[in-house]
Amino acid sequence: MPDTCDQATLRFGVPLIICAPSGTGKTTLVQRLRQEFPNFAYSVSCTTRAPRGQEVDGKDYHFLSVEEFLRRRDAGAFAEWANVHGNYYGTPLGPVLDTLKAGRDLLFDIDVQGAAQLHLSLPRGVYVFLLPPSMSELERRLRGRGTDEEASIARRLANADAEIRQAHWFDAWIVNDDLDAAYDHLRAVYLAATLNPAHRPALALSILEG
Repeated sequence: MPDTCDQATLRFGVPLIICAPSGTGKTTLVQRLRQEFPNFAYSVSCTTRAPRGQEVDGKDYHFLSVEEFLRRRDAGAFAEWANVHGNYYGTPLGPVLDTLKAGRDLLFDIDVQGAAQLHLSLPRGVYVFLLPPSMSELERRLRGRGTDEEASIARRLANADAEIRQAHWFDAWIVNDDLDAAYDHLRAVYLAATLNPAHRPALALSILEG
C-alpha cells in the first residue's frame, strides 16, 4: 500500500480481519458488526465449494469452478488463498486495494491460512481471533447444528486445534462465551483501530494548514 492516502478522505481504510474455528460463532458476530456499521465494505471471497442455503453468488461468495479458481490463482489475482476442508478459498486483490485507498474500512471473514498470507500484503490490518470457551463446548456446538456427519465433526475439531495453536500472532483474542460480551469486545477492537494515526497520516498536518 502506498505511503500517501487519498486527500479527499485523509485516511486509509482499516482492514479488519476476523478468524475463528468452525462453530465459534464468527458469522453471527460479523453480521452484527455489519448491521451496526453499514458503511463497512465487505471482502467477498471466491470459493470452489457449493452454495449453502440462501447464499447468493457475488454477495456471500463468488462461486467458481476449481479450474477457474486455479487459473485466477496462477495469474496472481488473489491477495490470499487456501484449501480449507477440501475446498479452495481466495480474496481478490484488486478490489481490496481500491477500497482501502478510497478510505473505506474493509471487513474480512477468512481462515487462519488466508490471514497469515494477508498479513504480508496488509501489514496495517487488525487481526482478530475468536476462541470458543473450550474444546468440549465447541464440539457441543458443532453437533448441535445437526448438519455435519461424524467424520466432518472430527475433521473440524482437529482443524480447530491446529488453528488455535497458530493464534499467537493475532492482535486480539476474543472468547465467544457470552455473545453480547464478545460483540462488545469486537466492536471495541474495531473502533480503537479507526483512531490509529497510521490510518489518518495527513490529519494533523491538515488541521495545522487548515
